[in-house]
Amino acid sequence: MSLVNVKELLRKAKEGRYGVGAFNVGNMEMVLGVIKAAEKNSSPAIMQIAESRLKTSPLHVVGPMMVAAAKAASVPVAVQFDHGHSMELIRQALEIGFSSIMIDASSKPLEENIAIVKEVQKLAAGYGATVEAEVGQLAGDEGEGEKERFYSDPEDVRRLYESTGVDAIALSFGNAHGLYKSKPCLEYSILQRASKVPVPLVLHGGSGISPDDFRKCVAEGISKINIATAGFMAVEAGARQYMEEEEKNYFVLTRLMAESVEKTTSEHMEIFGSIGKA
Repeated sequence: MSLVNVKELLRKAKEGRYGVGAFNVGNMEMVLGVIKAAEKNSSPAIMQIAESRLKTSPLHVVGPMMVAAAKAASVPVAVQFDHGHSMELIRQALEIGFSSIMIDASSKPLEENIAIVKEVQKLAAGYGATVEAEVGQLAGDEGEGEKERFYSDPEDVRRLYESTGVDAIALSFGNAHGLYKSKPCLEYSILQRASKVPVPLVLHGGSGISPDDFRKCVAEGISKINIATAGFMAVEAGARQYMEEEEKNYFVLTRLMAESVEKTTSEHMEIFGSIGKA
């Protein structure tokens, strides 16, 4: 099992009609919580860190920890560099041992997006890593401030895939990064049309979407679901619980944070249908 690439996980997920959770992490407690949940539930998992989070979680520090944890896991775990923009940082992640790269050139015109994806694919191939791309831009806070939403055009999904053969494509159909300001209103017609393309589709901005909508997204063709905010809120909740404990020491703090992340990760795995699929 141990460290695998995203393509391998998503191929099985697409065939089995379940979703694989891609959980963003920022420290040791989050890494431990995700791995423990995956092993406890016999579920595949993806650990990610976004380029925008490296200011607080430097890649050279947290990256090797993520890779080491995945290699030691008893279930298949992929490690992905999320929303990459810098070729220098993408190369660094590959050198560390990341098994997948998500290149975010969604703000560019489609032809430029395609050219950038091809450049990353060429680099990643030398490391045996897979590549995820994005069409359309999600609204919300991706760590660099609020962004306006640009819905994905299913035709662009098709063109990107046919031009690159990329391993997975993220799309925007009403999902958003960060906390939703109102109830998410997902445009399933976009997803239904995009799912006709033979490539695993990715839902970014999963935190705050209802269990029923998650299940419908999986049924309509989503194979990978990104969870970031819910995990960060869970590790904070563990720290808040620590403040209510009588025993105050570092080891109690780290245990509670990891356990809180494990709990929310397990809950999402159950919703996505990945339990027992390792």
